Amino acid sequence: MKIAVLGSGGWGTALAMLLAENGHTVTLWSYLEEESRRLQQTRENPLLPGVTLPESLSYTWDLSCVRGCGVVVMATPSFGVRSTAEGIRGMLTPETILVSVSKGIEKGSSLRMTEIIRQATGDLCPVVALSGPSHAEEVARRVPTAVVSACPDQAAAETVQDLFLNDRFRVYSSSDVVGVELGAALKNVMALCTGCCTGMGYGDNTKAMLMTRGLAETARLGVALGGRRETFAGLAGMGDLIVTCTSMNSRNYRAGILIGQGMPVQQAIQEIGAVVEGYYAVD
Repeated sequence: MKIAVLGSGGWGTALAMLLAENGHTVTLWSYLEEESRRLQQTRENPLLPGVTLPESLSYTWDLSCVRGCGVVVMATPSFGVRSTAEGIRGMLTPETILVSVSKGIEKGSSLRMTEIIRQATGDLCPVVALSGPSHAEEVARRVPTAVVSACPDQAAAETVQDLFLNDRFRVYSSSDVVGVELGAALKNVMALCTGCCTGMGYGDNTKAMLMTRGLAETARLGVALGGRRETFAGLAGMGDLIVTCTSMNSRNYRAGILIGQGMPVQQAIQEIGAVVEGYYAVD
C-alpha cells in the first residue's frame, strides 16, 4: 500500500521504517526542507542514533505526498496536528484512512488528536488512533512490543492492524478510541510527575503510588468521557504508563527529573531537545 508518514521525529521515523520493512511504499514527510534532505543524504535520524534508515524509504517536505495514499500517518507533535491536517484536507478521499500516533490534548479546545483531525479534515474519512508501550528508540531497533489500533469503524481499525503487524510489533484492535487516546495523553503528565519524584530524591514507593493513583484517576475520567474502564488496564493504559514513567527513553520522565532537581521548566524542556508532550497536555 502507498503510505505517507507526516512527521519525521523519532516516532514518525520509526513507524515509517516499520511500514517500509512490511513491504509498503512509504514516504516520510518533514516540516523543514533541510531536515528532509539530511535524512535522505545520511539515512539516519539524530533522534535514533545508530539506526540506518531503509533504502526503500522516500523523503519529502511537500504535503502533496499524501495524494493517492491509502493511509496517512499523522506523526507530528500534538501542537502541529491541526495545521498539518488542515494542509492535507483537499488531498484526501473518503477511502483514505488517517492514523493518529500523536499523544496529547489540544490547548484551548481540550480536544483529543483524532477529534482535531476529523474536525480539520471535514470528517471525510476514518481516523484511527495507534498507541501503546512503544518508545521510538526501541521500535526502530526492532525490540518487540504491542500496541492498540482504535477506531469506532472496526474495519478501519483492523486495516491499520494488518498494515503495522509483524513478528516484533503486535497490534490489537479496539473500538474504544476515547480510552486509548486519553491513556496516551495523560500518561505523559504522570511521567512528568514521576520524573520530578526521581529528581527530588524520592524512591520507588513514591513513584509506584503516583502511577497507581494516576491510572485510577485517568480511568475514572476516561469512563466519564465515554471510554471503557478495561482499556486503561491494557496496553494503551497501564502498558504505556509503565514504560513512560520508568524509562530514560521517555522524554517526559527525563524532563521531570530535571525539573525535580530544580531546573526551570523551559530550560528542562530545551535540555531534552525534543517535544515533551506532557508539558503541553498539562498546560
